[in-house]
Amino acid sequence: MYRLEVKLFEGDDLLDAYEESLGIRTLELALKDSKGRNSFAFILNGVKVYAKGGNWIPADHLIGSIPDQKYRDLIDLAAEGQMNMLRVWAGGIYEKDVFYEACDRRGILVWQDFAFANALFPDFNRDIMDNVRREVVDNVLRLRNHPSLALWCGNNEIDWLYDMKTSSGDIRSPFYGASIYHELIPEVLEELDPARPYWPSSPYGAEEEQDANDPATGDRHNWQVWHGSVYPRKQGEEPVLDYSIQGVTFKNYKHDDALFSSEFGMHASANRYTLEKNIPAGQFYWGSQEMAYRNKDTNHQKGILLMEGYTGIPSNIEEYMNFSMLTQAEGLKYGIEHFRRNNDRNSGALVWQLNDSWPGTSWAMIDYELLPKASYYYGKRFFHPLLLSVEYEPGEPLRLWLVNDTPHSVNGVIDLKVYTFDGEVVYSGTYEAQADPISSTMYAELDEAEILQGFGPEEVMVELSSREIQAPANRYYLRDPKDLRLEEAQLRVQVDEIISTVTITAVDHLARFVKLDLPLGNVKFSDNYFDLLPGEHKVVSIAHRHGEALPWSKLSVSALND
Repeated sequence: MYRLEVKLFEGDDLLDAYEESLGIRTLELALKDSKGRNSFAFILNGVKVYAKGGNWIPADHLIGSIPDQKYRDLIDLAAEGQMNMLRVWAGGIYEKDVFYEACDRRGILVWQDFAFANALFPDFNRDIMDNVRREVVDNVLRLRNHPSLALWCGNNEIDWLYDMKTSSGDIRSPFYGASIYHELIPEVLEELDPARPYWPSSPYGAEEEQDANDPATGDRHNWQVWHGSVYPRKQGEEPVLDYSIQGVTFKNYKHDDALFSSEFGMHASANRYTLEKNIPAGQFYWGSQEMAYRNKDTNHQKGILLMEGYTGIPSNIEEYMNFSMLTQAEGLKYGIEHFRRNNDRNSGALVWQLNDSWPGTSWAMIDYELLPKASYYYGKRFFHPLLLSVEYEPGEPLRLWLVNDTPHSVNGVIDLKVYTFDGEVVYSGTYEAQADPISSTMYAELDEAEILQGFGPEEVMVELSSREIQAPANRYYLRDPKDLRLEEAQLRVQVDEIISTVTITAVDHLARFVKLDLPLGNVKFSDNYFDLLPGEHKVVSIAHRHGEALPWSKLSVSALND
């Protein structure tokens, strides 16, 4: 970033002065790739960027109460979580300057929706259209000099929903508002910000007879997972929902060949501290009226169906927090690793959603008290520029992949080990792999029976790691959590308050989903929600972002199977 200063003098007298931060870069949205195929890729300074991040919603229901530091903390969390893009959702607000300044500072690209979401707008009314024009002009002039601003987008889901709602008979009126996104906004941008890409809606880009959410063109919102939408769907067809375990499961991501995944996600509980701080006494239990009230979806059954098919249905509040977080974390990992393996076609994955506006159960990766959920810590690995991943379905071969989002080629030896839950290595292999810049490669295929060596698939864990390729190790289970034969694990915990670390060791059996908890908001753990093999230890650094004392005596360390 540079500092631009402009001063106006009359003779030796300073009449006025102005200064602002300035960034220099080129950015374009490529709708065709080098082979002439449809694309939706951001090209930054001549280099394709795989967009990784989330959708941003207002950081509080009470917009005026949000302190500037909360914006900075959330943007810092996004950057520390390996994210490089945030989409400012149209159903929220045009954010305060501090948001864009923080994104400039941390190198986070911003996809900026205009504030038109999920509704029809009366573009036949001259006064309203005059007001809309002033709204668009004001925000374009305010935001256009931010180097973080990557894309203007006309609305959220309106074009897509209009087709679905007219097809189902819910809407019988003309497409009120269409001239805003397809005429007024482009005209203003052509005059005031002609060099920056504009996209009329999200999702958008349909070819003839396909709906606006078709994966063949433009960006896509995947709500087959969680909402149970049945795909594919043609333009004019009545939408169908499948509220079943198979209909909402995150394993449906494997069928998604989107060019750019701009919305997808699923619920998880907030952290214990966030819930206990904000829920009335006597209501902090699984199934309470207050917990239901704080569930941010009208159909609570979807979350139950997701857990039922993966972890099993929780029986108490602790299981609910753990099961919902594990399902969200593993579900996003499953989807994003699929998208990234497909990076010859897919150029971005923006999770719905990054942050939360109140304390409860929602799609957020970071809860209201700025405590990351399990999915955030998983994201540090599945968003890492270098990804070691396994593509796998029960009973099928394991395909080993190396994904490289950097502008440099990478190569080296990758190790695969298969462990029992008692720590015994039952299979190991080493493989040479190489990946060109911004590419992925499958370097090995292994038969399930070969790596199991007579053990059951519900009795082992698979790990990929490399000493030569600077990618985080990645661990997989060959069956769902509800089917694993986990033994009760014992944890040894050593706390060093002087240097603010906790050392956790799995004593006898594999410890699944090890969680550290403190009754304090805005706490930074170097890692959380991880697995430990028998004898393995992890040192976790803990600090409050603004130096508050940590309540060490109330530290809780647990595992899913302790």
